[in-house]
Amino acid sequence: MLYVEIAVVAVLILVNGLLSMSELAIVSSRPARLKAMIDRNVNGAGRALALGSNPGKFLSSVQIGITLVGVLSGAFSGATLGERLARYLASTGIRENIADPVGVGIVVALITYASLIVGELVP
Repeated sequence: MLYVEIAVVAVLILVNGLLSMSELAIVSSRPARLKAMIDRNVNGAGRALALGSNPGKFLSSVQIGITLVGVLSGAFSGATLGERLARYLASTGIRENIADPVGVGIVVALITYASLIVGELVP
C-alpha cells in the first residue's frame, strides 16, 4: 500500500508540473512564431495562439488547478505518509502526541519542497 500512496503523490506532483508547464508555454509563446506555425499546419498552434491572445480564462483555470493539486497532495500525503512516519516515530520512543504533528509536518514539508522543485522550477 505504501507504493500506491507514493505513486499517488508522485502523480499529483507531475500533474502540478504539467499545469505549470502549460501556463509557462502560453505566457512565453510569441504570436508571430505561432502564426508561422499555423501557416505550416502545425497541430495545436491555432489553439495556442487563441489562448495566448486572451489568456485570462486559461491562466485562471491553470492557477485553480495548481492550487487544487497542491492542496490535494499536501492533504493526501499528510494523511497517509505522515501517519506512517508518525507511527514509526512513536515506535522509536517519541511520545505519540509529539510524533503525530512532527510526522505529518515532515512529510508535508518534503512534499511541498518536491512540488516546488518538480512542479514549478523544472518545467
